[in-house]
Amino acid sequence: MLKHFRPALIFLLIFTVLTGVVYPALVTGLAQLLFPNQANGSLMASANGNSTGSRFIGQPFTGPGYFWGRPSATGPFPYNAGASSGSNLGPTNPALLDAVKARVAALQAADPDNKAAVPVDLVTASGSGLDPHISPAAAAYQLKRVAQARHLSAEKLRELVAEHTEPRQWGMFGEPRVNVLMLNLALDALH
Repeated sequence: MLKHFRPALIFLLIFTVLTGVVYPALVTGLAQLLFPNQANGSLMASANGNSTGSRFIGQPFTGPGYFWGRPSATGPFPYNAGASSGSNLGPTNPALLDAVKARVAALQAADPDNKAAVPVDLVTASGSGLDPHISPAAAAYQLKRVAQARHLSAEKLRELVAEHTEPRQWGMFGEPRVNVLMLNLALDALH
């Protein structure tokens, strides 16, 4: 009986070391060597050198001089990467309808002169609840508010949004999008 357990225990030890230590160390080392920025979370630095966030995880911007991203469903704290998930509320759920109405009201209160229709991505959370992008229409909706708060021309901001609009993935997948963190960092760099 013991002669059957010994090979099993040896193989368990060997594969534990191979798959639990050697393989993860090799993959981590290769990632650090070949893709250091991505392996470390694609963190972005501000002008003073401090880390301001990852370009792949949304974060809240609430000041009038910043473009606002999509709302997060990761509550109770906004953009909690440890709680990545959607709200799972259907389109007829009263809680979702109330949340959307409150978000529309907040956007209209922040820019009462803006009579344009509110883009849907400014009032609904993404599937992960951490989407760092908004549509070009959502950026255009916010242009006047940001321009007034920053004392910039709307045309200058329109150019900045155009520079930070990413095309469809490989020219055919998804929709054009604007990374909110990258756009707001570029706004900060203007001053």
